[in-house]
Amino acid sequence: MAIDLRQTQKLSQQLVITQQLQQAIKLLQLNHLELIETVQQEMLENPTLEEIPGTQASTTSDAERVLQEGAQAQQQDVVEQNNGAEDNGIDWEKYLRDQSANAFKTGSTGPSRFDDLPPIETTLTENESLVDHLMWQLSLTPCTDEEREAAAAIIHSLDHRGYLVESLDTIQAQVDVDREMVEGALEIVQSFDPVGCGARDLAETLALQAAYLWPEDPFICRIVTEHLRDLETRNYANIARALDLETEDVVEYHKMIQQLEPWPGRAYAEPPNNYIIPDIYVARIGGEWQIVQNEDGLPRLRVSRYYQQVLQDKGSSKEDRRYIKERLDSADFLIKSIYKRQRTIHKVMQCILDRQRDFFERGPEHLKPMVLRDVADEIGVHESTVSRVTTNKYVQCPHGIFELKYFFNARIQSTRGDDLAGEAVKEKIRKLISEEDPKKPLSDSRIVKLLAQDGVKIARRTVAKYREQMGILSSSQRKRLF
Repeated sequence: MAIDLRQTQKLSQQLVITQQLQQAIKLLQLNHLELIETVQQEMLENPTLEEIPGTQASTTSDAERVLQEGAQAQQQDVVEQNNGAEDNGIDWEKYLRDQSANAFKTGSTGPSRFDDLPPIETTLTENESLVDHLMWQLSLTPCTDEEREAAAAIIHSLDHRGYLVESLDTIQAQVDVDREMVEGALEIVQSFDPVGCGARDLAETLALQAAYLWPEDPFICRIVTEHLRDLETRNYANIARALDLETEDVVEYHKMIQQLEPWPGRAYAEPPNNYIIPDIYVARIGGEWQIVQNEDGLPRLRVSRYYQQVLQDKGSSKEDRRYIKERLDSADFLIKSIYKRQRTIHKVMQCILDRQRDFFERGPEHLKPMVLRDVADEIGVHESTVSRVTTNKYVQCPHGIFELKYFFNARIQSTRGDDLAGEAVKEKIRKLISEEDPKKPLSDSRIVKLLAQDGVKIARRTVAKYREQMGILSSSQRKRLF
């Protein structure tokens, strides 16, 4: 059989994602801050894009109005529930007017002694890290050069918990000193504050702290090194038999051990606060729910009229006109894409609000099951579009700030009418555990029976899965004897 090369023609249909379509998809999945950064970058790269003067300052007016009116409506409801008895009859508006008038008369609105102080940004400092804190102590500790070098290597090998993650053999290979020097350096580091740093595991760090706090006690170190698992399962009888102690004594030892810090480096490894800026605000005003998208900091864009005139100028070169036309088309498409993005997000949020009205009115326990297809079919888009809209975007409502993905849950059968969402069942489980007797915690099987009495049909393994997802320990680990 001969093999040769031939040219053939074939007609076929295939989906080609253009650069503009890729940009529209990217804009759809951006959150509020990412969208602002993208728009600002486009304004820098595209000279035909410009901000409508005087629009950025007013972008938050609608959102602020909704939040203020919603808060006023909630306050009015509280006042009505309390029969109108508010603030002991004090007219706060008159009080504030009088205070403002007095301040104007006394001239207190002028310069003050605080005006010469530097701004707070210049006084902020970074928190001291665990490595810096330990290295400072090492610089004050008398030791040999080899021990100091090995101790520095050990300190830089600690993780955020304060545990030594490298073996002593690895440390010895790094600094090229005797093993005795490395072991002596480890003892030096373990004597530093916070006590427990340099340990290899939980039992060792607890033993170091126990030996420091109670050096004369012969049992507490043995308990944390030999019977940590029994403490976890509250098997006090086994510990008492092994150490020839009374059960009451073991319980007292457990109280002492609970005062220790399992992560000695925790105070120096606090993660930065990640603030969530909601993309949507939902508030109830006058009995009606209103949706307002957050446009704070997002400039209103328009196509530059100057470059439109340049494009129409016959005196411009062909290359200039071609470049300007490409930039104008890109700017026009970006503006339309942002508008379609905002409109799609509003449609999705409106659909969520209509389907989850009980949640917004009564709380998370009344969340209903819902999948992406339900919203996609209602607003006439693909499921992938709804997925992009609801990913990494948050809504602020009277019950808090929630990711839009939060409202999509699996269906749990109920014998009392409508089925429940998985998050609603989680809230019921969390409520049951929060109200349990700490000395007799609810087992997963018992929670299943209590939920069945409330009309919720759920398996024990599902309860265990939900409990683990919420970070709640098992009943044996939650049990408290004191």
